[in-house]
Amino acid sequence: MKVLGIETSCDETGVALYCTERGLLSQALHSQVELHERYGGVVPELASRDHVRRLLPLVEEVLAQAGVARSGLDAIAWTEGPGLAGALLVGAGVGAAMAFALGVPGIGIHHLEGHLLSPLLSSDPPTFPFVALLVSGGHTQLMEVTGIGRYRLLGDTLDDAAGEAFDKSAKLLGLGYPGGPQIARLATDGTVGRHALPRPMLHSDSLEFSFSGLKTAVATLVRRGLDDESARADLAAEVEAAIVEVLVAKSIAALRRTQLRRLVVAGGVSANRRLRETLSAACADAGACVHFPEPALCSDNGAMIAFAGALRLQHAEPDALPRGRAIGGFVVQPRWPLESLPAI
Repeated sequence: MKVLGIETSCDETGVALYCTERGLLSQALHSQVELHERYGGVVPELASRDHVRRLLPLVEEVLAQAGVARSGLDAIAWTEGPGLAGALLVGAGVGAAMAFALGVPGIGIHHLEGHLLSPLLSSDPPTFPFVALLVSGGHTQLMEVTGIGRYRLLGDTLDDAAGEAFDKSAKLLGLGYPGGPQIARLATDGTVGRHALPRPMLHSDSLEFSFSGLKTAVATLVRRGLDDESARADLAAEVEAAIVEVLVAKSIAALRRTQLRRLVVAGGVSANRRLRETLSAACADAGACVHFPEPALCSDNGAMIAFAGALRLQHAEPDALPRGRAIGGFVVQPRWPLESLPAI
């Protein structure tokens, strides 16, 4: 089965072609970073318009790379949610229209399920069950995962997600967007410890997260004034260290609470080098193993949507695969709890 995956939930247009027999055949991604950088964050209307411009050329590029004609597609998958409503409508509209025109099944995929399952595309895929840390610009969650669609929420962010904390701290420091890579880059020249930042809920028994207080502490330090460039670098290092320390501590606590020995980390922040190194060491000390997606699959991408679509379509009942029509209809869900998905 060849499944075309379309991802347009926010500020990246991703398209990929996945084959259940041969694996990932091709993928292409357009980032809108330059478009939104001048505004310091994503402008939803501009994001939607850029998806309209970019999506169909990317579809043609992916099919040409794989040497597959449109008539050779067996199904279309797109991101149904969560995300920006206008951006989601672009991908869902194109995906549903293609499914109708080609007479093949179409399916809307949960964005976070795509991220959660993306490490299964690696050369060393994890096996169920495991704890998943989903960490991105809009989400920071811990999930107990016992199978596809079998998700139990262990902890969520009470306010800002980790990616938001990176973005807002970067803006306070006068850095560009997105904030995570900018903070990480500046932090390489800094030293942890010069500035004291809180580690919110670090010592709480709860598996919940909270990062708004960290942003407020950064704002306070910036208002007081930073002496020189080295002070800015030291603050960037402290921001990164604080976020990573909380993520690692909560992840290890989740492993202990569930008595599982496997951790999967996914989402845009999973590309952070300090997080990868610190989590790998902490899991080794705890007698657990950790799996990360391939670097190219950390950001929003079409491959994870195509792959998740293929898994769900493979396990769907034949009667639930209407030719040329989306399973469940053509809808988008800007807010959509991951744990509400049906199990397969």
